[in-house]
Amino acid sequence: MDNKSPIHPFLGEKGLLFPVLLLSCIGIVMVYSASSSISMEEHNNLFYYMKRQALFLGISLCVMFVTASFPYRLYRSFAYIILLASLGLLVAVLFPALNIKAGGACRWLNLGGFTFQPAEFAKLAMILFMGYSLAKKQEMIDKFTIGFFPHAVIFGIFAGLIIIQPDFGTIVVMGMICWGMMFVAGVRILHLLSPLPLVIPIVYFLIFKVEYRMLRILTFMNPWDDPYNTGYQITHSLKAIGSGGLFGKGIGLGMQKMHYLPEPHTDFIFSIIGEELGLVGIIAIFSLYTVILVTGSQIAKNADNMFGTITATGLTLYIGVQVIINTGVALGVLPTKGLTLPFISYGGTSLVVNMAAMGILMNIGASVKNER
Repeated sequence: MDNKSPIHPFLGEKGLLFPVLLLSCIGIVMVYSASSSISMEEHNNLFYYMKRQALFLGISLCVMFVTASFPYRLYRSFAYIILLASLGLLVAVLFPALNIKAGGACRWLNLGGFTFQPAEFAKLAMILFMGYSLAKKQEMIDKFTIGFFPHAVIFGIFAGLIIIQPDFGTIVVMGMICWGMMFVAGVRILHLLSPLPLVIPIVYFLIFKVEYRMLRILTFMNPWDDPYNTGYQITHSLKAIGSGGLFGKGIGLGMQKMHYLPEPHTDFIFSIIGEELGLVGIIAIFSLYTVILVTGSQIAKNADNMFGTITATGLTLYIGVQVIINTGVALGVLPTKGLTLPFISYGGTSLVVNMAAMGILMNIGASVKNER
C-alpha cells in the first residue's frame, strides 16, 4: 500500500471517461449536423437542438461526477427507495394531466419545460435493485423461490407499467439486462428458462396481434417490398449508410437528414454518422463503445464483492444492449424500434441516465484499485 491519495474515480477510470467524453463530443457535432434543417424549420434556429444537447451534456457530466464520487456500496441502502421512486414515476406518466403524448405514446413527464422519460430511470433503478437483491441472496441463489421468482415478479410489475405507455423496446432492454444479471449472479439456467412457456404466447400476442408491431416485423423481413410506405425508415437508413462509402460525404453534407430519414438526430443518428463519416467513422464509434464494454467487463470481473460484480455487469449490459439494438435497427438486422444511441443521440433523459450509470461504474472500478 502506498501513501498517495487515491485519484478521484472521475479521473482515475480513463477507460470509461475518455471514450464517454469522445462519444459525447461526437454526439454534439452529429446532433447539430442531423438536426440543423429540422431546427430551422421548427424553431427558426439552426442550433436549437445542438444547444439543448450541449446543456444536457453539461448537466450529465455533473451527474456523472456526483455518482462517481458517491461510494457505490451505499446504493445497497437506497436500492428499495430508488426502485419505489422509479415505480411512482412510471405510474405518474399514466395520468393525462402529467404526461406528454408524442407519436401516440405517453412516455414523458413535463418538468418545467423539460421532458423526462421515467422508463430510462427505471432501467437504472432496476439494475441497482437487482444488484443488491441478488448479492444478498447468494447463499440460496439456486432456489427458484429466492434466486429467480421474486426478481421476475418485480420485472413483471415494471414491464406491465411500461407496456401501457406503450414501450415494448424498453421491456426488451430491461429484460435482457435483468436476465444477464441473474445469470452472472448464479441463478440456475433452468430457472432462467422457466418463463418461456408463459413469455412466448405473451410476446406472440404483443407482436403478432398488434397491427403496427406485426407490420414492423413484416417490413423488417423485406423493407424493399414497400420502400415508400412501411419500409420508408429502414430503406432510407440503408441508403444513408450505403452512400457514405469509406470516408463519408463529410460532416453536414449528408442528404438523408433533409426530410427523408425520420428522427435523424435521435433514433437514426447512426445512419447519419454512416453517411457523413463513412465506414471509418462507424469503426471509430464501435471502437469507443468496445473500450467502454471491455472496461466495464473488467471492472465486474475484478470487483471485490458480489454486489459490485453484479451491478457492474448490469451497468455494462445497459450500454451494450442499447448500442446493439440501435445500430442493429439502423443496419437493418433488427426490427425497427425507437432506442437512442448512448451518449450520441439527442435526448436529455437518456444522456443523464447513461452518464449516471457510468459514474457508478467508475466508482466500482476505483474502489477495487484503492483497496489493492
